[in-house]
Amino acid sequence: MGPINELWEILTLVTVLVVGALGVLVALVRGRGGDRTSPRLPDGEPRGGVLVEERERVEGPEADVENRGGGVLVEEAGAAAPTLERPTSARGRLQRLRARLARSNSAIGNVLLSLLSRDGLSETDWEEVEDTLLASDLGVEATQELVAALRTQVRVDGTTDPVQVKQWLHDDLLRLVDPSMDRRIAASREDGHPAVILVVGVNGTGKTTTVGKLGRVLVAEDKDIVFGAADTFRAAAADQLSTWGERVGVPTVRSHQEGADPASVAYEAVRAGIEMESDVVIVDTAGRLHTKRGLMDELGKIKRVVEKLAPVGEVLLVLDATTGQNGMRQAEEFAREVAITGIVLTKMDGTAKGGIVVNVQRKLGVPVKLIGLGEGPDDLAPFDAEAFVGAIIG
Repeated sequence: MGPINELWEILTLVTVLVVGALGVLVALVRGRGGDRTSPRLPDGEPRGGVLVEERERVEGPEADVENRGGGVLVEEAGAAAPTLERPTSARGRLQRLRARLARSNSAIGNVLLSLLSRDGLSETDWEEVEDTLLASDLGVEATQELVAALRTQVRVDGTTDPVQVKQWLHDDLLRLVDPSMDRRIAASREDGHPAVILVVGVNGTGKTTTVGKLGRVLVAEDKDIVFGAADTFRAAAADQLSTWGERVGVPTVRSHQEGADPASVAYEAVRAGIEMESDVVIVDTAGRLHTKRGLMDELGKIKRVVEKLAPVGEVLLVLDATTGQNGMRQAEEFAREVAITGIVLTKMDGTAKGGIVVNVQRKLGVPVKLIGLGEGPDDLAPFDAEAFVGAIIG
């Protein structure tokens, strides 16, 4: 039996060696597969849920930038979603939503046309015209200018034909809205860095929602976007923005703890945008602060810190169009302290009055670039002067 025992020992040894070799091979294959599922940013930090420490990132005069949360999180959007939404194109969106806009503004146009079409317009009639325009939030200056132009046309032409009056009203309003203003959004890479858009405004104007909808507008134009959730005052703001991003595949840079320094979050958002070679970084800022530091000072700090990495191309002020003169006061306060480049008017589909477009442009000297026309995700439209006036006049 000796040779048989020796044979079994040899077979057992060979079996152990084969099993061991297979185990090593499986481990190697698994290790390589793990590497493939952990994409890394150029500086070696993994994407998608890894804290990015920034305490040593900022140097110089703004070295006081702190991160009370200990880091910010780059959330890779779309990881959990099997399919992403494809936003509708922004081109012609205002025309498609024209009926909705007209519902809230056409009453003004109807009243004006009715008044101006009367035979033998009296001073009382002209006062009614003026009151109607003022009620539309057009503003005193623009109202007086428009009434003076209409009175001259009626006197010179000697007619109150409804068709002619409608044309006068359309042309004069269009002139006031000013179709020559540049309403393009600065949203293209330049000199190797992404375009940076800061979105500012007081809380309650729909600022975070506007950032999400603006992201959809730009995704529809095939832009690569990064969101920066720098509104650390509201606990839900970062979650809300992340949800917007996840729906269309836009990553969100945020702090994992409420109360982190907004400038730190904005800085890391732009840094992530540079590393990911994104086209645009859109930063949602706070409308209130945890500290007693002035809101305008904080916005200035965010801009200075961000511009260590890339220039800020747009500062968009979000205004609730239904707030009338309160909204105008907010706009003037922001404009005094921050270099506003454009206005976003939200809630234009409700009780808003179209005259605020003219008023806010005149007060701030910058164009209305976007208007919000509903609660739907694609109800933010690039402003079109001709379509807007057409919706008012009908």
